[in-house]
Amino acid sequence: MSDKAILTCALTGVLTNPNMGNIPVTPEEMADAAEQAWNQGATIVHCHFRDQRPGMGAYPTWDVGVVKSIIDAIKARVPEIIINQSTGVVGPDISGPVACLQAVKPEMAACNAGSLNYLKLKEDGTWAWPPMAFDNPVEKVQAFLDVMTANDIVPEFECFDSGIVRSVALFKKAGMFQGDPHISLVMGVASGQPAKPEWVPLLKNEMLPGSHWQVICVGRKEVWDLQRKALAEGGNVRTGLEDTFYLPSGEKARSNGELVEALAKITREVGREIATAEEARRILGTARGV
Repeated sequence: MSDKAILTCALTGVLTNPNMGNIPVTPEEMADAAEQAWNQGATIVHCHFRDQRPGMGAYPTWDVGVVKSIIDAIKARVPEIIINQSTGVVGPDISGPVACLQAVKPEMAACNAGSLNYLKLKEDGTWAWPPMAFDNPVEKVQAFLDVMTANDIVPEFECFDSGIVRSVALFKKAGMFQGDPHISLVMGVASGQPAKPEWVPLLKNEMLPGSHWQVICVGRKEVWDLQRKALAEGGNVRTGLEDTFYLPSGEKARSNGELVEALAKITREVGREIATAEEARRILGTARGV
């Protein structure tokens, strides 16, 4: 299935302000967004979860009841879709995402594979937010992997820099996880890997043989050039309102479905076929069917 490309849609980000666009928050909105993405060719939805209290939709939650209500709504609407749960938290306390993993048991989950100074500047040279360290030391990564292994969840190693990509190979050799790695190259974060297409083959060469990989790009026009390069190099791709608000034309996207539609068009232009959910499960090695 080397020509099959898996399309993922990241429905909503960890702190994406709903006032900035048509950002889904409620279970019904998340289910609507997942269905739109599915109809355009996405077989995986990457899910963050938002506080459901009035006026709090810009903030994340690890409330198990909220998380289950969102996942249940998505699965009721699109039974075949693959759920990829976010797990990212700052600090050593991972009890929130772990409780959600154990309650929901998604087929896949993000596993942030290394630490990064998460930085961004405004045009005037001031910080867009207070400089923060997104800390993911080895013991934290191992704790997540242990939970994922126990619950038959495929880890998606999110890699924000080249050294983190190389660390995944070390995790494998150290026996921290089984099976072929699934790596997400997160590109475009100001203090991480740049959104430059020429970096893709270099990063690909640092992966273990047999690795599955995709590009996640944060930005505007550069997103689409990078996705095209990833597809040409045999990788998988992701889009969604977590990653970008803008279509290849430069117009603002009105929905996750519009972004996936644009990505599907590029996939076909490159000469790749879009994987079905059944094919994606076989490629990625998830053990469960519908």
